[in-house]
Order: sequence, then structure tokens, then C-alpha cells
Amino acid sequence: MSYPFPSLDAWLTHLESAHPVGIDMGLTRISLVRDALNLQFACPIITVGGTNGKGSTCAILESILLRAGYTVGCHTSPHLLVFNERARVNGEVATDADLLPHFAAVEAARLSLAEPVSLTYFEFTTLAIMHLFASRGLDAVIFEVGLGGRLDAVNILDTDCAIVTSIDIDHTEYLGDTREKIAFEKAGIFRPGKPAICADPVPPQTLIDHAAQIGAELWLFGRDFRYEGQAGSERQQWSYIGPTMRRSALAYPALRGANQLINTTAALAGLEALRDRLPVSAQDIRLGLANVELAGRFQVLPGKPAVVLDVGHNPHAAAVLAQNLGNMGFFPYTYAVFGAMGDKDIAGVLEHVKGEIDHWCVTALPTPRAASAEAIEGALREAGVVDGPDTSVTRHASPAEAFQDALKRASDNDRIVVFGSFYTVAGVMSYRKSQQH
Repeated sequence: MSYPFPSLDAWLTHLESAHPVGIDMGLTRISLVRDALNLQFACPIITVGGTNGKGSTCAILESILLRAGYTVGCHTSPHLLVFNERARVNGEVATDADLLPHFAAVEAARLSLAEPVSLTYFEFTTLAIMHLFASRGLDAVIFEVGLGGRLDAVNILDTDCAIVTSIDIDHTEYLGDTREKIAFEKAGIFRPGKPAICADPVPPQTLIDHAAQIGAELWLFGRDFRYEGQAGSERQQWSYIGPTMRRSALAYPALRGANQLINTTAALAGLEALRDRLPVSAQDIRLGLANVELAGRFQVLPGKPAVVLDVGHNPHAAAVLAQNLGNMGFFPYTYAVFGAMGDKDIAGVLEHVKGEIDHWCVTALPTPRAASAEAIEGALREAGVVDGPDTSVTRHASPAEAFQDALKRASDNDRIVVFGSFYTVAGVMSYRKSQQH
């Protein structure tokens, strides 16, 4: 097959400018290309949507299914350092060589249409990853929904089990400005007669109504499935209780943070719903939870000062981050490296975390959507952060510079929290990587 572009980088650069609209809601264009590709899966498809916790839930499902001996494809987004992170086959990140033929196949299918349509970066790359997974004859595939659900590219597949992790206010310009409107968009991934799992403890009525209207098999957290046991010390155990099974004496997942128990419970409900097609044992679950890894989700790096990476970028995620930071014990000073998109509720994020942070190193980000360092400083001043012996705000041109400033000033006993946009965490991860060579 001849490739229009010689490398994955060349493809991605082309796709960034190929479709004029960054996010173009609607599934008509991508569905035409899906049909031209004849995209089909013989295995169970699990789709995971929600405001926060999607990536963690996908990683937990993937880890348990791999321990159970299944072959698994897992798609997540966005990526931190390299695009390839978005596609994992059997736990391994797909190589450029793995992906290239499938990019070419999507382009060929697109051009085969009587009137070729244009695809967004996310639509094109998601189709390519779906095509890669379909070509491998896998036992299970897991897809993280990009934005919303109803009109997201992932929703062109008919799922066998849909999971919605949490519903909070984010992406209001696309999804609406209330939890009711957002829940309706998320519930768009539900399918008639198929398990529809919602792990949000207070699900909006719109989600419940939509599930009933289409005849989905709705499982609600607290009503149909739940966990028992206290989060806290590492040695404690917890239990999952579902409609037909109980899993007792489980250890806490290797992912850190208070909210991971809800994400794990959602994953276990999904596996219970699919038990006839993808049975897993108690030991598979134990090993899966012990070995799950996910970069940038309250990830505490080894060494001193303590460095925490967290891609939380909305108020709901910030509240969880503040709780997790509070549980870490005492540090004389906490430095924050923080950068965020301009369309986020920055004041809402700061409100939750400002009590945990002494020194702010705020940064610009390499994208036009980002809030400027000046705007973030302004929001911090509004929130009452002043410069003094124990508090400060400094502005930086990049996450790497902000991180270097924090490193210079922090003692071994302090901690540095890198959070906000994926770009913030990725910038610091790239810098640390460059220092290791």
C-alpha cells in the first residue's frame, strides 16, 4: 500500500490542519468512512465516558482482562508525550509501524466515497486505532470517549457495555452548562438492551430517563452495585458488591487517590455485566488492581523533593486532587506548577486547591487555547493569594521553566505539584526525560 505520508509525525501534522474545525459535532461524516472501511468487531466492545476518571477506569479494565489471559485493545486520549500512547494492544503501546497501515486505510476509505468528507484529527485517528484493533482479532476492546458521548467519534461503534464514570461541569461550550444537559450527552453512549453503568453517586435524572427511553440495562452506583470498606491505610481491604456477585478482600488499586475506588467499582460492574463473554477470576482482579499504571493521575514520582503529577483540570478533579494532597502527610512548603486552558473554570479549580499550596509557579502553554500566565496570576490574586515570606506567585513562559524555578526553591522535604492541563504535565515530563540523558 502506498502511503501519502512517510511517517506518523507527517500524518499527524497533516491532520492537525486538514479539517478546519477542531471539534465538529456530528457523526455523519465519520460514519460514512466507518462503513467504507467495513469496520466490525467480533469481540465485546466496552466504551467509557464521563467527566473525570475515564482513563483510570479504562486502565483498570485493561489490566484485569490482561491478567485473565485475554488479548485486549485499549484506546485512551489525549496523550501525554507521544501520540502512540492512545493505542495499546496487549498492554504495549502501538509502534509507528503498527499504526501507519491503518492511517493509510482510513485515508483510502475516505477518498473512495463518491463525495469524500473531511475528518477531524480526533475522528481520523480514532478510526485508524479502531481499524488497527479490528485487524488483530482481539478478545476485548476498550474505548475512552473523547468529549461528551452522544456525538463523540467513539460512539460510531455499538458498545456491548457502556460505562459513565462521573458527571460534572466541563466543556460547557459543547455539552451544556448544567449536569442535566451534560449527563444527557454522556448517556448517548448507552445502547438498547445493553448494560449501561453509571458510577456517579448522584446521577442526573436525564441520564436515568434516557436509559429507560431506549431500553438500556441501567446499573446505578449505590442502587445496583457499590463498594464497602474504608479508604485509608494501605493494608485495608474492600469489597465489591454487584447484582449477582460479590468480590471480597480486594486490595486498593495501585493507582493512588480517593476517587480510584469508584473507578474500580465501575470497572468491576462492567466486567460483571460481561461475565458470560469475558469471565474473570478473583485472582485476575487482585493481580489486575495490583499492577495497574497510568501516567499523570496523581502520580507520585520517587525521590526528593516529592513530585506529584496530576492532569486534573476542572473543579471536580481539583477537589479530588486537594483531598489526595491532604492525605499525603506534612510538607513544610508545597510548590505548584500550574497551567490551564482559557476555557476552563480556573477560579473554581483554584478555590479547591489553594489551601494546599504555598508557592505558585504559573505558566503559559504551547497552544492558543491556553490561559496566559498573567491571566492565571490575576485569578490567584482575586482568590486572595499574596506575596510574602511563605507565599508567592511567579510567572513563566513554559512548564519546564516553571518546574526548574520550583526545583531551585524547594528543599528536599517540600513537594512540587504539577497539575492542570495535559500540556502542563507533558511539559514537565519531557523536561525530566531530557535531564536523564
